[in-house]
Amino acid sequence: MSRSIKYEKPVIVAEIGCNHMGDMEVGKELISLAKQCGADYAKFQKRSPKELLTREQFDSPHPMQHNSYGKTYGEHREFLEFTIEQHRELNDYCNDQGIKYTTSVWDVSSAKEVISLSPEFIKVPSACNNNMNLLRILRDDYSGDVHVSFGMSTNEEIENAIKFFEASGSGHRLVIYACTSGYPVPFKNVHLLEISNLFEKYSDRVKNIGFSGHHLGIAIDNAAYTLGARWIERHFTKDRTWRGTDHAASLEPAGLSKLIRDLNATYDALSTKPTEIVEIEVEQRAKLKYRPN
Repeated sequence: MSRSIKYEKPVIVAEIGCNHMGDMEVGKELISLAKQCGADYAKFQKRSPKELLTREQFDSPHPMQHNSYGKTYGEHREFLEFTIEQHRELNDYCNDQGIKYTTSVWDVSSAKEVISLSPEFIKVPSACNNNMNLLRILRDDYSGDVHVSFGMSTNEEIENAIKFFEASGSGHRLVIYACTSGYPVPFKNVHLLEISNLFEKYSDRVKNIGFSGHHLGIAIDNAAYTLGARWIERHFTKDRTWRGTDHAASLEPAGLSKLIRDLNATYDALSTKPTEIVEIEVEQRAKLKYRPN
């Protein structure tokens, strides 16, 4: 039997990620724009490239050289990386703007640093959801919620991550995201019904379900919400033509504003009639309803 979905107001995460292009002023501008659009969170990313990458990976050229900010992939990643002090500044700027700060962490060192900022939640990207050392830090040394994306993940990897948090009684701190890892993802590869699968299997074991979309446009996010994803995360930029791999799969301000408008309208609409004839229908019924002789 299907579990009933209790619809709550959607929560929108504007995934700025590395779309700041290594420029703090651009990062702050994107925070301000995300707030103006109505997003609840501005999310960044935190990596330690020399910890995350092998020497060979660090010294190799970027696979898409026209998007690179360095001679090697490692230099590219370091150019885009903000220090923890800069993340603290971004956190403070979010507070000033009235939007909440958070970030994804890709390695143990980054997790330890971001924990010191005490964000409401920290995200684990799909690439790292099987890094048990990283998960252990977030489970045992952090008291906030942990959000985990499950793009490019097996059923076993999903189950292992959830059981790992349940082992310490921390399943109630998990928000898990349906995701297809691609930039951008064609609609036929989004596989929205994975949200239903996560909801059916795990809604009574985790805090909530989310959807991390890498598709184009805003046509399907309402469907994701209706299927049970309360958290909607979309990549966000000011200009999709900027240099970098994520801009093409991102929403610009007009798109994010419309997405949030439509999701909130859907939330308002998702209810059953409290009476057979509701108040707005009374006058119309009196004027229009067929009256048998």
